[in-house]
Amino acid sequence: MTRRRIEWPTWGMLVATYIAWAFATSWGAALWLPLGMALVTLSAAMHSSLTHEAVHSHPTRFARLNEALLFPALSLCIPYGRFRDTHLAHHRDEILTDPYDDPESNYLDPEVWTRLPVWIRKVLRFNNTLLGRLLIGPLIGQIAFMRADWRLIRGGDRPVLSAWAWHIPALGLVIWWLVAVGQMPVWAFLTASYAALSILKIRTFLEHRAHERARGRTVIVEDRGPLALIFLNNNYHVVHHCHPTLAWYDLPARFAANRDRYLQRNESYYYRSYGEVFRRHFWRAKDPVPHPLFHRD
Repeated sequence: MTRRRIEWPTWGMLVATYIAWAFATSWGAALWLPLGMALVTLSAAMHSSLTHEAVHSHPTRFARLNEALLFPALSLCIPYGRFRDTHLAHHRDEILTDPYDDPESNYLDPEVWTRLPVWIRKVLRFNNTLLGRLLIGPLIGQIAFMRADWRLIRGGDRPVLSAWAWHIPALGLVIWWLVAVGQMPVWAFLTASYAALSILKIRTFLEHRAHERARGRTVIVEDRGPLALIFLNNNYHVVHHCHPTLAWYDLPARFAANRDRYLQRNESYYYRSYGEVFRRHFWRAKDPVPHPLFHRD
């Protein structure tokens, strides 16, 4: 598929996201607080998905412009520069799920796992159910992410420090709006923002699995419902990994045109819908926490 001269679907989604978030935190919250909270949750989750698109050169070919378009930190927690760098590192398929080399891995080194206190192991096992990922996944992920970055900063990693420094004005824009225009209580805003991160955890819950072959580690969830829209079709994840610069609105058609080839490529790591994901994994973990195939070389 040829790239559109102007990516109207992405521009439209970007404008709609900012309008929805601004309305939600001000007039929407004043009109009916649950409405405002729901819209903050949906727009913050969409902003995160659009940030992912920006990292992959959408809606423009200009990285700095894409970064500026997504500059306000609507989801609060992750600096754009850190997401960009860790996510692009994650796109090396040969290291997918590696507890050390893949920045987005949910697995631990088995030796590290055996040294953890029992109560932490219980928490992490619960986090490996979909229910746990929704309830405590954002908190656990943020703690782990910030601990790792703090170690890098203490070790003199200037790009990491710079990314966090740029996050201050990005977060400042959000705080300024909430104070100057917003009509939403702080507790409601933080609750809705946390819920946005929980929604995103549905997508990342099973994007990758431990598998001997790199090509068999990435999922397809053949869903075209509301969650797929919020995730900007990133549920067609193996297609995204094969074609990381392909725009979100082209992913379903690319999969449909080559369905058998993609399912052969990823060793049939496949779910029919997010409904199936909930039915199979809401109470039951998909994976163990320690990586079942990890070897120290």
